Amino acid sequence: RVLLVEVGDPAAMDPDTRARVRAVVELLRRRPVRGIIDVVPAYNTIALHATVPLGDEVVGEVRQRLAELVGAAPTPGRLVDVPVRYGGVDGPDLEEVAAHAGLSPSDVITLHAGAVYEVAMVGFSPGFPYLAGLPERLAIPRRTSPRTHVPAGSVAIGGRQTGIYPLASPGGWRLIGRTRLSLFNPAQDPPTLLALGDRVRFVPEG
Repeated sequence: RVLLVEVGDPAAMDPDTRARVRAVVELLRRRPVRGIIDVVPAYNTIALHATVPLGDEVVGEVRQRLAELVGAAPTPGRLVDVPVRYGGVDGPDLEEVAAHAGLSPSDVITLHAGAVYEVAMVGFSPGFPYLAGLPERLAIPRRTSPRTHVPAGSVAIGGRQTGIYPLASPGGWRLIGRTRLSLFNPAQDPPTLLALGDRVRFVPEG
């Protein structure tokens, strides 16, 4: 009951692959295939969840949709500013990230806030945005021992990505700051603040 569409190289995390994923998602949401009830994108895949066993008819209709994508470009995402309090109790790993990068904490803040990120996918917990575009200098492995409690709104780095924890949860990414914005509210429509393809700028707060 799940069909996985693969797009591009999973190791690349490149803008062209993300654009093709978004184009597929937009088309399948705009022109749904009978029996497909959910379209779930990731960095280079789209999982199509079906209400019925996936036979040749459904797969054939998906293939027809994909054939319509030649030359298609996705709709530009919104630009969302996210205020962040960096360091201190809000970002207990900032100095560790700085030491790993050979930078001062203020340089890390400048680099992190100076980039424009793209929401490559949303997952892990409701509304958690995986943000592509982290400056290579700031890439750092996840913690060897995850925290059992990460506060909601925590801004973090994990490998070559940055992200924001929408809810309090366990987590193994390096915490460098925290935002006061709410990223997930089930009473709103849509319930998540950020969506696939949105662009994000982090704005340091005093």
